[in-house]
Amino acid sequence: MDNLKNKVAVITGGNSGIGYATAKKLKSEGAKVIITGRSVSKVSAASEELGVTGLVADVSDLSAIDTAVNKIEADLGKIDILFVNAGVFIPMPVGQTSEDGFNSLIDINFKGAVFTIEKFLPILNDGSSIINLSSVNAYTGMPNTAVYGATKAALNAYTRTAATELAPRGIRVNALNPGPIATPIFGKTGMPEEELKGLGDMMQNRIPLKRYGQPEEIAEMVAFLASDKASFITGAEFNVDGGLNVNPVFAL
Repeated sequence: MDNLKNKVAVITGGNSGIGYATAKKLKSEGAKVIITGRSVSKVSAASEELGVTGLVADVSDLSAIDTAVNKIEADLGKIDILFVNAGVFIPMPVGQTSEDGFNSLIDINFKGAVFTIEKFLPILNDGSSIINLSSVNAYTGMPNTAVYGATKAALNAYTRTAATELAPRGIRVNALNPGPIATPIFGKTGMPEEELKGLGDMMQNRIPLKRYGQPEEIAEMVAFLASDKASFITGAEFNVDGGLNVNPVFAL
């Protein structure tokens, strides 16, 4: 398959989970892929495994985004695909929201996403594709996700307006709303194993397909939206959630 032949793709948070699977998929479709991430060791290991270019850049640090943009422009010129994937999940119940947790969610999930787009825009070719990784939590009202869901709802609102404003350049901007996906993100929350298992069981029971999604299933959607097959799609949101959005009630 070479649907993305001669395209240059940048994936933030590309060293694990959905980002890693997407890097593998886009490369298989013929794209030249660059992944970014916060960890020197993880980015180095992932880029070597995938056979792609790896750059260390924390999206919550705007100067780090600038450095990555300048490096990519110097080495490759312009890009064609931007997958804004980097994000964190920090569960916090209403009434127990910490300032540090709030700031981390905003800085990475929303501010980091917005400024990734803002700073890459000058090196995006006309006709490029931007795909933002959001979440069904923007809509579900799942317990402990008030701030996390708010960051994703904000990203979806930004996506719609960006699609309108960037349309004259032929740049398409879309969002993916995954349901629970089998990635390391939940294990990074610091929650005890028992709580994680309880959360996992609760979510899986509410998914009509009765399973978590796989990172590769999200990667397939990213590859489609990045390709010319999706040339008439912009400002859209796609729920990739096993039907969770049609059965969204979570028990407390």
